[in-house]
Amino acid sequence: MDMATLMPILGVGIVIIAIIVLFTFIPVTLWISAIAAGVRINIFSLVGMRLRRVVPRMVINPLIKAHKAGVDVNTNQLESHYLAGGNVDRVVNALIAAQRANIELSFERCAAIDLAGRDVLDAVQMSVNPKVIETPFIAGIAMDGIEVKAKARITVRANIDRLVGGAGEDTVIARVGEGIVSTIGSSDKHTEVLENPDSISQTVLTKGLDAGTAFEILSIDIADIDIGKNIGASLQTDQAEADKNIAQAKAEERRAMAVAQEQEMVARVQEMQAKVVEAEAEVPQAMAEALRSGNIGVMDYQNLKNIMADTDMRDMIGKLSEQEDEDPGKNKKE
Repeated sequence: MDMATLMPILGVGIVIIAIIVLFTFIPVTLWISAIAAGVRINIFSLVGMRLRRVVPRMVINPLIKAHKAGVDVNTNQLESHYLAGGNVDRVVNALIAAQRANIELSFERCAAIDLAGRDVLDAVQMSVNPKVIETPFIAGIAMDGIEVKAKARITVRANIDRLVGGAGEDTVIARVGEGIVSTIGSSDKHTEVLENPDSISQTVLTKGLDAGTAFEILSIDIADIDIGKNIGASLQTDQAEADKNIAQAKAEERRAMAVAQEQEMVARVQEMQAKVVEAEAEVPQAMAEALRSGNIGVMDYQNLKNIMADTDMRDMIGKLSEQEDEDPGKNKKE
């Protein structure tokens, strides 16, 4: 094959490659779709998006959607939001939904809400169609000590102005739970709460619990109410048991002190008896010394022994008389 035949084939190949590169780098089909939808955009703007590492269809498709819905946004706004890491399609959908619902919402605020991590489309839909949040059973104790459990349904509407920096659903549930506990606790009897559960919702609703949150509370309805334990009786029982244990501990302490004092007295008695025995042991020695020194004579010693014998005899007679007084029948039989 000569060069004259090869050159046309090579030229056709180069043209095909150029067309493929053109359609790959320049989104011609997307540009045609935008022109057909009435969106005036320069094809070089699409090339600039490629150079800025922006996916053109992520900007142009939402722009076409906004143009058809009559929402006033431009390419620079959508592209800057994309580069900031936002969801362009969701922002445009939220703007369209807000316009249909006659809710005043600017692109800047909508983009700020999206960049804050909140679902701006869900917030707009919640502004139109309020959401119902159901709390778990919240227990409160009335003044008579009876536990009352209540479950509430909170109807909330998104507050667009407070979505950025506003507290979420958990805060609303916590505040409502605190209000329910406070209302039940201020009731004199649990029957008052059972008779008029609507008083709980009315009292809680007047506290302005949605302040600082991303929601506006429309209503608080008590869905279910139940009776729990008799906490007052349980506390009294526990207190009585504690008082009993304290009294038992004090009684045991007094008993131990009494036993210790008794043992101390026994020891003192034994000590005194030992002293008596010691003193009695010194008597014979003193008598012997008196005899040796001539302070007493033999007759004096004999008289002392006779006196001691008489004393022992009287003791024996006294003991026998006591036994007869205690058991007179026994002596008669004998």
